[in-house]
Amino acid sequence: MRALVVSDKVEPILYSAGINRHVGEIDLIIGCGDLPHYYLEFIMTMVSRPTYYVYGNHGREVEYQSGKGEDWQQVTEPMGAENLHMRTAREGSLLMAGLEGSIRYNNARRFQYTDTEMLFNILRMAPRLITNKARFGRYLDVLVAHSPPWGIHDQPDVPHQGFKSFLTFMKWFRPRYL
Repeated sequence: MRALVVSDKVEPILYSAGINRHVGEIDLIIGCGDLPHYYLEFIMTMVSRPTYYVYGNHGREVEYQSGKGEDWQQVTEPMGAENLHMRTAREGSLLMAGLEGSIRYNNARRFQYTDTEMLFNILRMAPRLITNKARFGRYLDVLVAHSPPWGIHDQPDVPHQGFKSFLTFMKWFRPRYL
């Protein structure tokens, strides 16, 4: 299975009419956060593949697009894509789950979590993962997240530090990819 995984930055090579020529044949699209809705919608429309995503630490709760005349529509998620935050999904034989956001680094309430809050998110998602184990013989294949596990590809500045609770997640549920 081939996936196009995007995060953080609108890439001109993907946000173009030639996207299919550049990405080749893919089976699904995964958004790992901090991307505008219109960008995921564009990729999804052009490539015509199932799309799954989580929000990053700069996620937008609402975006706007024009309607008729002066009317504006509120758009709360990329239309046609599936938000994986604290959910599981199956695409073919691939089992996925998702956790949005980053470690808390300021007073923003959305898309930022303490390590304890993230551990509680993991615990709330655990029954779905246990169901996967009973049905498919494994908890999941891929955890879609914006932040890394603590000490693995994270950065020294607080917004880019990973979650220690992700190390616990890895130990308990053994995803093949994170």
